[in-house]
Amino acid sequence: MNKTILITGANAGIGKETARQLAMKKETEKIYLACRNLSKAEAAKKELEAATGKDFFEIVIMDVSDPYSVQHAVKTITQPVDALIMNAGGTGGKTPEKLTKDGVTILTASNLLGHVALVDELIKANKLKNVALFASSEAARGIKKMGMLRPELETSSREEFISVFDGSKFKDNFDAFQIYGWIKYGGTLWMSSMANKYPDIKFLSVSPGGTRGTQGMDDLSFIKKIFIKHIGMKFIMPLMGMSHSLESGAKRFVDAIGNPQLKSGKFYASKKNVLTGPIVDQSAIWKDLDNHLYQKNADEAIHTFLTS
Repeated sequence: MNKTILITGANAGIGKETARQLAMKKETEKIYLACRNLSKAEAAKKELEAATGKDFFEIVIMDVSDPYSVQHAVKTITQPVDALIMNAGGTGGKTPEKLTKDGVTILTASNLLGHVALVDELIKANKLKNVALFASSEAARGIKKMGMLRPELETSSREEFISVFDGSKFKDNFDAFQIYGWIKYGGTLWMSSMANKYPDIKFLSVSPGGTRGTQGMDDLSFIKKIFIKHIGMKFIMPLMGMSHSLESGAKRFVDAIGNPQLKSGKFYASKKNVLTGPIVDQSAIWKDLDNHLYQKNADEAIHTFLTS
């Protein structure tokens, strides 16, 4: 039973909606809202309290693009969490290809590296009990209708994954819209590797699908943002089974952490060619997702950037 839950990126969009839905479940006793901005976190906390009538929300200041911020934040968490939902991410701002002090691109840092540090620190402190959920994306296995290509690597070696995470693989052709899927793919494989290493904790990768009202595409170029978020997601994509409501996207996370039918180490997302509807095991669509060597290589590659 998941009584205590930690959600990253909890001050807006799908993170806040996930917190709202979880607050309405009778077993929930505490929700940690992990956010990087205190004023935004306080505003979200007040809104959630007003919407749910619950007063068990607690703010944790955490910047998931910075492993040191994550390490400090874990020390402030006073009790173990039953469930962790790693939702924070996006397309990396105005300079997604820029390297952080840890040697990864901002795109990798915000979507993956900080979450790797978070899971490691929680396990080290014995503060993660039941389940960890990584917000992946159908982009991790390609979305043909949206022009997002499948991130097929040449060797899937540790070194090649390192080149994905530090951006060197893409040289001068760094398209955050496409590379976002590569980072989610790497993160999904990392989660599967963690399932192999820690069988007492359930590790799930789950896509929220094509969810309207999220902030994940806000950093795209003006043209792409207008077409995808403000025109495509609202008017065209629903007719194609390619987008659904914020509530539906968050419900995937809420349902997944309590669903005994979902298997640890698996990636669950929409059926092929859609971004809505029931979730299915994605390895049935792309077998590389179930390759234990690729999982191990991605895990080792991302951990090379965590020096402490």
